[in-house]
This record gives sequence, structure tokens and C-alpha cells, in this order.
Amino acid sequence: MELDQELGANELFQAQCHIYKHMYHYLESMSLKCAVQLGIPDIIHKHKQPITLRELASDLQVPPTKANCLQRVMRILVHSGFFATNKIHENQEEEGYVLTTSSSLLLKDSPTSLSTNVLAMLDPALVTPWFSVADCFQGNELTPFETYHGMNFWEYGKKNHEFINSLNEAMACDSQLVSLIFKDHKEIFEGVASLVDVGGGTGTLARAIADAYPHMKCTVLDLPQVVADMPETKSLKFVAGDMFQSIPSAEAVLIKSVLHNWSDEDCIKILNRCREAIASTEKEGKMILVEMVINDEKDKSNLAETKLFVDLQMMAICTGRERNKQEWARLFSEAGFSRYKITATCGLNSIIEVYP
Repeated sequence: MELDQELGANELFQAQCHIYKHMYHYLESMSLKCAVQLGIPDIIHKHKQPITLRELASDLQVPPTKANCLQRVMRILVHSGFFATNKIHENQEEEGYVLTTSSSLLLKDSPTSLSTNVLAMLDPALVTPWFSVADCFQGNELTPFETYHGMNFWEYGKKNHEFINSLNEAMACDSQLVSLIFKDHKEIFEGVASLVDVGGGTGTLARAIADAYPHMKCTVLDLPQVVADMPETKSLKFVAGDMFQSIPSAEAVLIKSVLHNWSDEDCIKILNRCREAIASTEKEGKMILVEMVINDEKDKSNLAETKLFVDLQMMAICTGRERNKQEWARLFSEAGFSRYKITATCGLNSIIEVYP
């Protein structure tokens, strides 16, 4: 007997709905990108009260013939929790759109804005490689990105400056949120007199740390084209270099969302350079990682799924990955570290302190 004859109609239609939901799931991402491109969160914020579809369409200069299309995009974004609707006046039925916590994070002038991240992560250069995943599995290229673009991610970045600048800006925005983590975990930096932020970009996170701990000497290590002409202060300086070759000496080495870009073999090389940088100081130092730790058993469904999505993105664009506790432990051991401590945060990332 065929499977569809064994199952009831209700089960079959539930399965159909499940398949169709995920088949069209990308439309939610594209609708979100559309809203950010049009600046809809900022328009709603500036309106100071619930904004009607007609008012929103007017501000966007959307012609009446396309107002229905705008309404349908907003409807899915309300359904997904990016916006909400409230009555404009208590005694009237007319409703308008308002921000939620998620869309508040998309305001362009917010210090913790993620609008740049949405545009960067949904750039066609990062989305289109997913058309080549099956081909990559059966081909010789290391990643779907390489299969689709004919070059690896790092080569592509060197040739497309606007693309890589957008990604760097997105990482800087992400660092603003990460700096909030350290406000809740000040004990991480107790007694630390010097710190080097490896792959720290334009210094967003290191600058926040330097401002919070004026006694600490902070250094940002990144590629020459990234740190060129960056303004320095008494407690913050920039060094051009290659983390695979050498890392400046410091009591603490900070790495945020860098190791997930690289294979285990490359991570061990970076970790070895970190251990050397710590060992060259008189005081016993440590490495501070801000990275995801996959924990299927304890993570709530939404958090676990997001981490798995990011892991797939690393698979698609580079040779990196997100790792669970056991995988992190193996890397630390092979790089010569003796112990580590993982501190979960309320966000996607954990703080991992690693000791020689």
C-alpha cells in the first residue's frame, strides 16, 4: 500500500502546509529587506503615532495602484512580529502600524541598529550561492560561494570593495550590541591591564571597552586596508597585521565572531598565535572569545534554529562553522590551552574564557 493511502487526509495536508511554509520562507526575509530598503521603520518612528497604510504609502511616494502590494508586504511583516497594528484613536476602528522591539532595532540612527546587517546578509552575493549547494556537494569546490561565483569569499571581497565595506559596517553594528554583553559581565576584565582585539575591524568593540575601562591599554589588530588612518587615543591604538602570522602581546586576547569563519585547522593556527601573545606577558593571561555555542538540548527552539541557520551560512560562504561545547573543547586542547569557561548570555553569543 502506498504511503499516502496509509496516512489520513489531515496528516497529508498538514505535511503539505509544512513543506509550502518552508518553500516560501525566503519571502519573509525578502519582505524584511524591502522594509529596510524603503526605510519603513524610520517613517513609522517619525510619525509619532500609528501610521495608516494611506499615510505610509504617501510618505513612500507609492502610487495608489501599488498600495495594495504595500499592504500585503506589511501584512506578512506584522504576522512575523516586525510591526504591529494599533487603533489610531480609542473610539475609532481605523488602525495604523507601529514598531515592535524587533523593528526598533532597524532604526538607522539607533546606536544598536541592525538595518545594515539585514542589507549585508541578504546581499545577492550571499544569497545566490544557495542555488549551487547541491552542485557544490558533488563538485570539487570547497564552498557553494566558490561554486557560484568562481572564486572564494575572500577573493571576492578583495575585488568588490563596496560589498566587503558593507559587511564590515554590519560587523561594527553587531559589535555595538555585543558591547552590552560586557556591561553585564564586567568581571571578565577584572585585573586586565592590556587587551588586543583580533580582527577587531574599525574598533567599535575595543573603543567601547577602552571607554569603560580607562586603565586598560587596548589594541586592535586587523588587515592594513581595514585599520589604515583609524583615529587613535591614549588607551586605543591600531596595528596592521595578519592574525595567522603574529598577534601583539597582551594580557587578554579578544576575538569576536572571527573563528566561526574558519576551518578547524585554521582556527588552531589562530589559537596558537593567541596563546603565544598571552604567554609573552609577565602575568598569566587569557583569551576571551565571543562566539556562538550550539546547544540543542538547552537552547529554546527559536535560538537553536537561528544558530543552525548561521552555521549553514558559514558552510555556504566560507569553510567555517558554528560549534558545540565538545568541538570548542577539542580546538582549545589541540592549540595547547589547559582549561576554559563558557558563560551563556541572553543573546546568540556566549563568552568563552580560555586559559593557557
